[in-house]
Amino acid sequence: MDINGKKLVVIGGAGLIGSHIVDQLTKTDVKEIIIYDNFCRGTKDNLKEALKDPRVSIFPHGGDILQEDILQKALEGVDGVFHLAALWLLQCYEYPQAAFDVNIRGTFNVIQACIKQSVKRVVYSSSASVYGDALEVPMSEEHPYNNFTFYGATKISGEHMFKTLGSRYDLNWVGLRYMNVYGPRQDYKGAYIAVMMKILDCLDKGEPPIVYGDGSQQYDFISVEDVARANICSMQAEASGSCYNVGRGIGTSIKELTELFIQLKGSTLQAHYEPAGLTFVTNRIGTIEKAEKDLNFKWQIDLEEGMKKLIRWRNEQNKTKLTP
Repeated sequence: MDINGKKLVVIGGAGLIGSHIVDQLTKTDVKEIIIYDNFCRGTKDNLKEALKDPRVSIFPHGGDILQEDILQKALEGVDGVFHLAALWLLQCYEYPQAAFDVNIRGTFNVIQACIKQSVKRVVYSSSASVYGDALEVPMSEEHPYNNFTFYGATKISGEHMFKTLGSRYDLNWVGLRYMNVYGPRQDYKGAYIAVMMKILDCLDKGEPPIVYGDGSQQYDFISVEDVARANICSMQAEASGSCYNVGRGIGTSIKELTELFIQLKGSTLQAHYEPAGLTFVTNRIGTIEKAEKDLNFKWQIDLEEGMKKLIRWRNEQNKTKLTP
């Protein structure tokens, strides 16, 4: 879809990925960008630069995907929707009923509203959690569902609701299965990206960073800026009705990640290894060819550059907190 002159809604637009999508949309010729968010996890601070653009606004009547009438109102006259709102992995683990309501019923509400309001295209944020632990590496989009988390189950449900209802009602959509997303504005609530913040916390305090297990757990880390760009590429693409991996296709172990942080911080500390705690997935790397072919998306930010950006952002945040 050509997004020039279009009205777009970013559901969950104040979060890590959503706010970066909003930022990048301001660099295009879209007509209007509406943020629909209940600010359960996202923050207005994430949007402070974007809101300086007169085309950007927060929907004033609410931002909860469980409030069907408000959601319907927000999508009136809208051309495209980015749907990112969801409870995250650990919340789904602790509160499965709430996860069902938000991730499954809420996503159903979004689909129904998009159909009723004749939205032209939807980009749905799924997750590589649908795969669970890798049965083969790298994982293609045809990899079996080997998931044992309720979060992953909710994302599988979302994909299949889009698939079935999209087919029945001719709704144009694509789903994006994110690998491990990191970058500026991340918090401590992501089960995997929180590891980065805790490693940096230790180094900032002059303490050895703690690695749980032997550090061999391997993940496909991708910058949030690349993920935001993948969303916009997906909105502009012609492909419909499929899900795509969004990653770099490169595995990095927690041991390698820790050593990179130590190097970038100029530290001489060594990692301290402790017995592994609660771990949902230990091996996750995705293929990237399908997204490149159908969505015209390929990652651009390598891990070292991305980690430098994360460290700079953290330093700026810490300075702001210390300023009276």
